[in-house]
Amino acid sequence: MTDLLDWLGTLPSLWLYLVIAAAAFAENLFPPLPADTAVALGAFVAARGSGSAVGAWAATMIGNLGGAVLMYALGRRLGAPWLANRLPSLGGEAAEARVRAQYARHGLWALAVSRFIPAVRAVVPPLAGALGIGLGRAIAAMSLASALWYGLITWFAFTLGANADVLLETIGRSQRVLGGVALVIAIAAGAYFLRRR
Repeated sequence: MTDLLDWLGTLPSLWLYLVIAAAAFAENLFPPLPADTAVALGAFVAARGSGSAVGAWAATMIGNLGGAVLMYALGRRLGAPWLANRLPSLGGEAAEARVRAQYARHGLWALAVSRFIPAVRAVVPPLAGALGIGLGRAIAAMSLASALWYGLITWFAFTLGANADVLLETIGRSQRVLGGVALVIAIAAGAYFLRRR
């Protein structure tokens, strides 16, 4: 892991942002890809180098929405039944039924909220296309959810990266204190058992 962090840390900010955008884009195409982790790692590295939280967040949004638009277009072209049958990794008919029911009941808010649900998140863009929801409306709903979700991840990881030295120093101090406490407890327990014998 440190090798990966070191390599990412040597990248110029633009290349780091491209790696973050590619991970966020790929999540829409291959849902098991842990894009949240990649985005958090990228924001962490950006904080340790010359990157910015806004840059990491913008790269994430561009990549994520680019992938969502591609999947929307695929859904629009192929339709919901084809998607449910051919892409079971997206949750199949059960996920489709949930998104359809929630959209019928709550409209665009259902699309936005569905982007927060891990098993359903990847189904939202192609189903929005298959359901014939206008591209502008669908992207607005998905953008809201992505902006909030990835904004939180980016802010947290960037803050952690910016304060990593202080955090590691604090952890080191607390480990030394806990080690001392454990040593005292071990000596006291040993003395107690020796005395009982």
